[in-house]
Parts: sequence; structure tokens; C-alpha cells
Amino acid sequence: MKWSEFFTSSVGKKLVMALTGLFLISFLVVHAGINACIWANDNGVMFNTAAHFMGSMVVIRVLEVGLFAGILIHIIQGYVLEFSNRSRRKTGYTVSLGNKGSRWYSRSMGLLGTILLLFFIIHWYHFWIPSRFTGVHETPMVLPNSDGKEVHNLYALMKETFSELWVVIVYVFACFSLCWHLVHGFQSAFRTIGVSNQRYLVIARTAGIAFAIIISTVFAMMPVSMYLGWVE
Repeated sequence: MKWSEFFTSSVGKKLVMALTGLFLISFLVVHAGINACIWANDNGVMFNTAAHFMGSMVVIRVLEVGLFAGILIHIIQGYVLEFSNRSRRKTGYTVSLGNKGSRWYSRSMGLLGTILLLFFIIHWYHFWIPSRFTGVHETPMVLPNSDGKEVHNLYALMKETFSELWVVIVYVFACFSLCWHLVHGFQSAFRTIGVSNQRYLVIARTAGIAFAIIISTVFAMMPVSMYLGWVE
């Protein structure tokens, strides 16, 4: 089988989904770590320092291109697999198996992924586009020990954005969707790349559930903390 034929096969599509999914999981860890700097309660100094470091490094900017490519490929392949699976199920089951056949979140990956796609668009509009293209209108911050160098005050932008309740609700709902998406996607990725030992699969599933809960909670607590004034 040619490489081109492999990546258009069902197995190849699932492998692409697994690899891009694992890559995006690694991004979530980095992103959560940077955003967690808001809890330093130093008026955004640590957070803005980390954000400026990530945004000014050439290597990071190159990886950013890879990140968007990974997101795009993951979305496209996800929809391709979803439509392919639906086409095979044109005739419904005589008896609905419900959760006995598969968990609701594994059957709803297309819906959860669509919710996350809509959230990404909102999130990019709120933060990524201003920081990269249109500019952050808040007063720039001068970082300590930087010889007066000014940087985007993304911390102030976060506080302004999360001062609106509807925005906080949207972000928390997206984090809820992310949690269930990760619960299935994490362990499914390891199955796809060839992990078949039952012991390792149990470890992957347990680790996936723990990761999904922790990472989603961390992301959800950021807008909540901003809105409730838990950070300065």
C-alpha cells in the first residue's frame, strides 16, 4: 500500500487523528501552565512575562504554525471520520444499546469537537488576534528588569474579557466539553498507535480521565477567578 493510500484509509485517518490529538494535548499542558501564572497575584507580571517570552521566540512562532496545522488537520479528519461512521450506520440498530455499546461521549465526539471549534473561534477573537494582528488596546506593561521595554498587557485584556458573565459561562461550558472530549480521545489515541496490552490500556484510561479533569478544571477556573476577583 502506498503512503498516500494509507493516510486516506480508515486506519490512516485514525492514526492522523491520534498523532495530532497527542500533539494538541501537549499544547494544552503548556498553555495551562502559562495561564496558571495569573494566580501569582502580582498584577499580571509573571503571566505577561511568560506570554511575551512565548510570543517573541522564533522557535515558538514556528511551532505556532505547526499548532494551527495540527488543529486544522485534527478537525478535518474528525469530521471525515464522523461522516464516514454515520454513512455506515444509515440503518439504525433494532435495539438501542445505549452505554452498553459505547459511552455517550465516545458517540458524541463530533458534537463535542464542533463545540470546541466554535469556542476556538471565540477564543482567537478575544486573545490571539489582538496579540498578533490588531493590537491590545490596554496600556502596555513595562516588565521588571527589562530596561523599560513595553509588552502587551494580556493580563488586563483577560480581566476585561472575563468581566462579562456570558463570556465566563461560554468558557466554562467549553471546558466541560473539552473534559469529555479528552476522556475518550486520550485513551483512544493510545489504542490507535498500537497499545494493546490490557494493563497499559487501563493505565492510559485512568491517566486520561485524571488529565481531562485536571486540565479542564484549570482552564475553567481562570475565567471564574477573574470574574469573581480572586486574582489581583
